[in-house]
Amino acid sequence: MAGSGDRRFDTTRWSLVLAASDRANPSAREALDALCRIYWPPIYAYLRRHGHDPRQAEDLTQGFFLKLLEQGGIGRARAERGKFRTFLLSSLQNYIADERDRENALKRGGGTRVLSLDAREDEEWLVREPAHDESPERLFDRRWAATVIARALVRLEQAMTAAVGPERFAALRPFLSGAQSGAYAEISRTLGIGESAARVGVHRMRRQFGELLRDEVAQTVASASDIEDELRHLQHIVRA
Repeated sequence: MAGSGDRRFDTTRWSLVLAASDRANPSAREALDALCRIYWPPIYAYLRRHGHDPRQAEDLTQGFFLKLLEQGGIGRARAERGKFRTFLLSSLQNYIADERDRENALKRGGGTRVLSLDAREDEEWLVREPAHDESPERLFDRRWAATVIARALVRLEQAMTAAVGPERFAALRPFLSGAQSGAYAEISRTLGIGESAARVGVHRMRRQFGELLRDEVAQTVASASDIEDELRHLQHIVRA
């Protein structure tokens, strides 16, 4: 990736956090806060699979992010690889190892809740998961992939609804995965457009989604060279 892509990369969230020498820098703090909001679902899932009940997992998630956001836990990031996912999981494992009194997970922060978390959706996601014997690390990766994809889908819906309207997006949305690739004639009748126009619409939607997914992944790595590696990792998780 060269030229304008490398210049754009200078403004991504994780590279901004790494570049900030002062953790009080408001731009870096905002970027780190945004990253934490992306990653709290996989952190919560990891803790639940580690044997913690919902209340414990939520408290430990809050305590962990309190350490990152308010107590300077991000300071050791420079020694880590350039992917926020890698840094975060390593930091979480160290955090769990250092915790001795689970009931006081938040006491050091005086009960401070640095993120507004609602674990109900994540509990529902865990209940729907068929594989209950996989490792916490594997579950962390799958929840990370699901969260990144969901964020890209929300952005896709917002962009397409504004551009072509909610009805057309709703009609084209099932084609995103390719599962409906043989039904262009039906969707053409539904939308009142030609079959070739339906194919073009699906192609554009898939391309736009790919760009949005790439952008979401790009926000969580420190180097442009890591984007493709993270995308391959995400695809591997989804296909497994």
